[in-house]
Amino acid sequence: MFFLDATDVVRQPEFSLKQSVSLASFTSYRVGGVADWLALPKTPGEIAESLSWAQENELPVTFLGAGSNLLVSDRGVPGLVICTRHLRGLTFDDDSGALTAAAGEPLPNLAWKAARRGWRGLEWAVGIPGTVGGAVFMNAGAHGACTADSLVVAQGVTQAGEAIQLTPENLDFAYRTSSLQSRMCWVTQAKFQLSPGHDPAQVVAETHAALEKRRSTQPYHLPSCGSVFRNPLPHTAGWLIEQTGLKAFQIGQAQVSPMHANFIVNIGGATADNVLSLIRAVQDQVEEKWDVRLHPEVRLLGSFDI
Repeated sequence: MFFLDATDVVRQPEFSLKQSVSLASFTSYRVGGVADWLALPKTPGEIAESLSWAQENELPVTFLGAGSNLLVSDRGVPGLVICTRHLRGLTFDDDSGALTAAAGEPLPNLAWKAARRGWRGLEWAVGIPGTVGGAVFMNAGAHGACTADSLVVAQGVTQAGEAIQLTPENLDFAYRTSSLQSRMCWVTQAKFQLSPGHDPAQVVAETHAALEKRRSTQPYHLPSCGSVFRNPLPHTAGWLIEQTGLKAFQIGQAQVSPMHANFIVNIGGATADNVLSLIRAVQDQVEEKWDVRLHPEVRLLGSFDI
């Protein structure tokens, strides 16, 4: 960890900054240790300011959106964590059918607001507990659709605080991945091309149906990261895990969901080490039975000794 005291910083920042903050409440797993520093910018300018401040103080930087699809180490995250959940804003262009959203906008918010206008294209996103920035980063998707299907362009920022434009071509989208996962730049907003002019009541009904389908098959009532593993072909990860007999398998307070085997849930008091130990155990047992190594979707932040 970087033991930089508030009195040691090069200069006091103008953005919201907190020291020694537990990240458990900032992640959907409700686990994780302390961030040395946590910034909560509300504008792209404050993101650039956060990055500049980190550079001046020689701190590593980690970005965090809604904290879904992440497992934060019990040992915490060194340096500065920049949480974009306060970076909000939506605009609809009725002439072109384009929706532009800030990186911190929750995906379900986009889905519902588009549906109420009679715009199709984001119904799949209604049950995903992530943000726009995270969706572009991971190429989030559901029900056979994904972020890449409708993204026109995204705006981003480099580690040096420089604004850049990100297109589908240079984002190099694939299943649950993008080039951002190997680049030091982050999304500040994204523009999506949707299909306007439909009956709002019908689109709302379809969006509601998509949400109910997820709620009826996935453990929304317990903390999780969403789907843990990518789906190998021809079988899904959930099917392989279930057929290995691992539903309800548990390490500590982390459990393979009895409702959906590709979810690992925190049943109360789990640690990040519990979750990662369970992930590794599932990988090993599925590989032993099926000769298939499951690859996690969930990203690890911080150091793990497992």
